[in-house]
Amino acid sequence: MGPTEINGLPAHALLVHVVVILVPLAALLVVLSALWPAARRRLGVVTPLVALVALISVPLTTHAGEWLEARVPADPLVQRHAELGDQLLPWAAGLFVVAAATWIWTRRAGASAAGGGAHAAARSGGTAETLVLTVLAVLAVVLGVGAVVQIYRIGDSGAKAVWQDSFTQQPRAGAGG
Repeated sequence: MGPTEINGLPAHALLVHVVVILVPLAALLVVLSALWPAARRRLGVVTPLVALVALISVPLTTHAGEWLEARVPADPLVQRHAELGDQLLPWAAGLFVVAAATWIWTRRAGASAAGGGAHAAARSGGTAETLVLTVLAVLAVVLGVGAVVQIYRIGDSGAKAVWQDSFTQQPRAGAGG
């Protein structure tokens, strides 16, 4: 499904950096686009594109992680990290859906206004538009916060799996520092 090794290194160790950068960035862009009309207009299609790349990177990274998990000693910390990693995909998918929906809604509303649809919106008081944008904003905040918290939980568990009991507080004899 994707690379398992890159230049002889486990791909997971490299791909995880893509997820750690793009999922929080997508979350930030989705929240900004949903809450701030000027940002929504300026960011345009960039927000759903970043969210899409973040979404695609999640299963690639988890696949590489599952490959790596089968090649390291069984450990409860690694198992916990893998379980948390498997929970990220719905958050990333939700971010993409809200990003795409916000972008599509904004384009549709802009096309309606340009084509004379603004009169109809004004007659209805804009309640439909306000309701849709409010729902998208609430979803953006919930999904954005949830995705970032999940990234933190996954990263923390991964760091513990790699580093716990792997170093001492005291430098080795003859080591610099």
